[in-house]
Amino acid sequence: MNIGIPKEIKDNENRVSLTPGGTKELVKAGHTVYVQHAAGENSGFSDEAYIAAGAKILPVMESIYLKSDMIVKVKEPVKAECSLIKPYQIVFSYFHFASEKELTYALLKSGATCIAYETVEKKDKSLPLLIPMSEIAGRMAIQEGARFLEKSQGGRGILLGGVPGVKPAKVLILGGGVVGYNAALMASGMGADVTITDISLPRLRYLSEVMPLNVKTLFSSTLNIENELLSTDLVIGSVLIPGAKAPHIITKDMLKLLKKGSLMVDVAIDQGGCFETSRPTTHTFPIFTVDGIQHYCVTNIPGAVPYSSTLALTNATLPYILMLANKGWKQACKEDDSLALGLNIVNGKVTYQAVAETFGLKYEPMNLQTKY
Repeated sequence: MNIGIPKEIKDNENRVSLTPGGTKELVKAGHTVYVQHAAGENSGFSDEAYIAAGAKILPVMESIYLKSDMIVKVKEPVKAECSLIKPYQIVFSYFHFASEKELTYALLKSGATCIAYETVEKKDKSLPLLIPMSEIAGRMAIQEGARFLEKSQGGRGILLGGVPGVKPAKVLILGGGVVGYNAALMASGMGADVTITDISLPRLRYLSEVMPLNVKTLFSSTLNIENELLSTDLVIGSVLIPGAKAPHIITKDMLKLLKKGSLMVDVAIDQGGCFETSRPTTHTFPIFTVDGIQHYCVTNIPGAVPYSSTLALTNATLPYILMLANKGWKQACKEDDSLALGLNIVNGKVTYQAVAETFGLKYEPMNLQTKY
């Protein structure tokens, strides 16, 4: 199979979808890998490294899409890329369709087979291709949170971990999944006073057992969250419903409970955001303010640490890329139920229920015995 690795062109998206190491494995399996010139440069991987791994370097994005049976990306295609996608071409990437109506309709029109990293789901409900980026995003949320609480960045001027004689900042983490867990680890390690919420009592029990003493657990209810906001300096939103829009946990009216200069980091922004006042931001312009409360809503947080992120992503995606390349998408999905759940759009049909429901489109369950 011909596999294309285009250069990511979203604002400050410095990751690349495949390392030279991953490239070598695909070439060894008999596949041709086309890499766009300088695609890996910002992640620390040169064209020469890809050539040494057996890749063919192409000068422009158009050539990558033209020659490839499968496109492997990090982030969803932007408008300039959508017109290049061909019918029956496989596109394997993060899509987050439920928060992107224009993208959904563009990919329906393309006739491509769109497999979303974020909805590949194992029997235990874990999301193997979302986990590595969620781990990074959770930790980065605290790193960025500490930075934007500084007075020079528009924050309250509070040190996350405090010092002897001065209380640390209070951090409220909404959602105890992978992002929340990693955010709590980072925040507690920096010495903050951390509260993590969830609606799952088993999950809260687990977190209570494994977290340091400066992390407290709390059942997620509107009243409990409102009470916490009164003394919170940094809110991390990490609520996820796979493939669907995130629910609004904090409303605009609730902002008045926070102290001016407090910061809210919405890690769920890719899925629409879990704060009512959230809107997507970029690494170039990461912050905006509503009613005196700072919002950090960057849609590609791990893009700030591309070397680490690219390695972590390839570690997770490579087995699936190999499966798709070796067997074709239909046979691969027949043999792997978790990969089949990644099918969101196939030949103009919406095959993922949450996406169809979001936009009132017809949901056509995937029947792998049917010819597409």
